[in-house]
Amino acid sequence: MNPLRRASRKAPPVERAERLVTLVGRPGCHLCDEARRVVSEVCGELGVRWEEKDIERDAELHRRYWEQIPVVLVDGEQHDFLRVDERRLRRALGA
Repeated sequence: MNPLRRASRKAPPVERAERLVTLVGRPGCHLCDEARRVVSEVCGELGVRWEEKDIERDAELHRRYWEQIPVVLVDGEQHDFLRVDERRLRRALGA
């Protein structure tokens, strides 16, 4: 198969309204508070859905991410941790 042809078969881009950003954190975490501000602002401006999950209420999230919080997932895939870069999040969401 022609490699150029294969490269042109990319999946169609996902509409912003179909994207989901998940912030994994915990209460009382100052880094989580800052991440929440960034995620809320960026998602609000771009019309992207977002949710927040408390690591203290989910054993699996706690096991996976305890030492990295806050963690930002974009469409279920880890995007950032500890510090959320606003420009990088915008690029990931197609802005």
